[in-house]
Amino acid sequence: MFEDFRLRVFTQVASLGSFTAAAKALGVSQPAVSQHIAELEKSAGGKLFERERGSVSLTARGRLLLEHAERILSEYKRLDGAFRVPDSILLKDVLHAGQRRNILIQKDRFTSLDAPADTPADCVVEAAGTAILPTFFNAHAHATTTVLRGRGEDPALEGSLEPEDVRRGDTLAIREMNSAGTTFFSEMFFDPEETVAAVEASGLRAAVGITLHEGHPKAQGIALRDYIKSWKDPSGGRIQLTMAPRSVLAVSTDELRRAATFARQNGLLLHIQVARTRREVDECVRRFGMTPVRYLHKIGFLGSDVLAAHCVHVDEQEWKLLASQGVTVAHCPRADLRVAGARFPYRAALDAGCRIALGTDGVAGGGSLDLLEEMKFAALLAAADGCTVPADEILRWATRNGAEFYGIDAGQIAVGRQADAILADLDAPRMQPCTDPVRDWVLSADSSVIRQVLCAGRIIYSRPPVPPRNGDSRE
Repeated sequence: MFEDFRLRVFTQVASLGSFTAAAKALGVSQPAVSQHIAELEKSAGGKLFERERGSVSLTARGRLLLEHAERILSEYKRLDGAFRVPDSILLKDVLHAGQRRNILIQKDRFTSLDAPADTPADCVVEAAGTAILPTFFNAHAHATTTVLRGRGEDPALEGSLEPEDVRRGDTLAIREMNSAGTTFFSEMFFDPEETVAAVEASGLRAAVGITLHEGHPKAQGIALRDYIKSWKDPSGGRIQLTMAPRSVLAVSTDELRRAATFARQNGLLLHIQVARTRREVDECVRRFGMTPVRYLHKIGFLGSDVLAAHCVHVDEQEWKLLASQGVTVAHCPRADLRVAGARFPYRAALDAGCRIALGTDGVAGGGSLDLLEEMKFAALLAAADGCTVPADEILRWATRNGAEFYGIDAGQIAVGRQADAILADLDAPRMQPCTDPVRDWVLSADSSVIRQVLCAGRIIYSRPPVPPRNGDSRE
């Protein structure tokens, strides 16, 4: 039979001209090499080598088989390179913290930020001309609604999506986030099975919300809790479930309390939208006699395990309450401007000391899932609110803060951390003159700057080569 290893034995003998030398190169015995060649000659129907004293040479049949064997082994190598996750990656000559370094990744973690250039690795990436930066953690998204982009922010549209729509929306969203440097997103939608399957296949990380919304046909309590209790992460650690009641107006008080109790009993985080619009605040006051933040505090919902998205219409006292309870807030600058026409209260949030992460919310009415753009908007809107937020702090909102809330040991380039990283092209016009790479990254860069994206030590995105223009010979 023309087996993989047998063909490798054959090509080694042909290359070295010796059974003994081939055995040594392959780490097997000389009789084993002779046996493999004998079996190949049976399958090939004739002699493959002329045996001479001290050496062998190919017959005409052997030369023909060699052409096929080399082509087959080359395809095996390409297949292996395309699908095998390397155990180690060496990023050579990459800029980190102002210095050129060789960074070693083993399995899914950074193991050295100053490795020798000749460190052996399964995959070596020539990274000269790039800077290494942490990837983005999208703390609040409705990624599935990408399939509805341009059709408006109507919850009824979301309720009409079929499983194939969800799959298509998740696939589109993941492709978009890959190319923009995001390796994690926290989804709030009604078909967790479809999202889990899409994320597992993509190589990304995600927190998939079990979304509660009274009256929604896919959000009834019938099988959700059983689903959570029996669920097993198919990705080996990249996916987690959260409890995600939609908002204080979408779920009853009893259901909010039950969701919080169930989440805490089962070690799940809580994800909810809070005070996005003035209408929501006014309606909450009408129903419960208090604003959403005060209402959630009263019913025992708030805690360090809660991510509250939006929080646009929140006063100074409420910000202090959120901070005292350890709540993390997902700020979605572009979506809030687009949908609510409101600006985030940066000064009150920062003065309270609340942990802020960045999200994109949904993109059904327009917009994108690009956290590079969210960082720019956050910096500009903070300045308009009288706050000057340093670029490295804005970057932390988009990276480490989200990672910390979701319990993921990533969000920064450090030994022992999960190897999620972006290689940014320093020669790109939007990164020039590159006097301060972090500031350029936050305030100037766009996704065209991204050369490669790694998640858990695996390269999940490489920028496609630019096709040559007419008369341009560049590859």
